[in-house]
Amino acid sequence: MTDKQNTEMHFILADDHLIVRQGMAMLVKEIFPQAKIWQADNFTKVRQLLQEIAVDVLILDVSFPEGNSLSLLPEIKKCQPDCKVMIFSALEEEVHALYFYNAGAQAYLNKLSDEEQIQKALLALVNEGRYLSEIVKELFFTSNFKEKPLNPMDYLSERELEVARLMVKGLGNLEISNVLNLQKTTVSTYKKRIFEKLQIEHLAALIELFVYYHEQ
Repeated sequence: MTDKQNTEMHFILADDHLIVRQGMAMLVKEIFPQAKIWQADNFTKVRQLLQEIAVDVLILDVSFPEGNSLSLLPEIKKCQPDCKVMIFSALEEEVHALYFYNAGAQAYLNKLSDEEQIQKALLALVNEGRYLSEIVKELFFTSNFKEKPLNPMDYLSERELEVARLMVKGLGNLEISNVLNLQKTTVSTYKKRIFEKLQIEHLAALIELFVYYHEQ
């Protein structure tokens, strides 16, 4: 057991699902017996706690009723620059992780991770200041050395991005073809390319990507 594991550390567990917070609290206590743990189920509570206590680690979900946590990361860093942030999300690392690291998080972990991996991530975050899974390491390598865009929207051409914007606004193929003066079959082709390039399968996933990336 390291010195930090025997030190009183302050954790905030922020997730709008109680069962997730309770499960993570149990894991934190196993690794850091002296830890003080606060819980939050919304952005307002997170902001309040950041004003009241010095936080060592903030474990933060991506999605809350008020929005996504990308918008909260700059506030966290401004308020408590030494606070280590772990994103704990159901979203795939391959699609989302790099953008959160780029925005200031020090760790990204999928909620499907097993107990051993979560413990490994928490120890690395506390002892080394950062945690990178094997998936994320490969993503960083690809991004740095092969110039892969951090923002998946950068894969789209200007015309594909125009079509994607209209899809997100709720327009169907016929409406999009009228707005952009395209054949319906051409719109269908663009939609297929968009889904393939972004590695998604449905409109809901496209809307989610726009929320997290395009509109930032």
